[in-house]
Amino acid sequence: MPRRSSKPRYLNKLAAAIAAEATGEAPEEPPSEKNPNAVALGRLGGKKGGKARAEKLTVEQRREIARKAAAARWHRSPSR
Repeated sequence: MPRRSSKPRYLNKLAAAIAAEATGEAPEEPPSEKNPNAVALGRLGGKKGGKARAEKLTVEQRREIARKAAAARWHRSPSR
């Protein structure tokens, strides 16, 4: 499978990139919009989220989730 192009998707951005390249100007990189502190907090919550959820589920609930997951993997509708 060929790699995806690193060119911008939108025509205006593509045109600006071509013009900047043709005139020898370096394209400006947009600043990162993510707050590193928020990213760290989100990752922390994500790392413990699945385990915390599993601890709250009953055995029957876990079985039903596992049954639905297995059915999805095998492209069958879950049996009831």
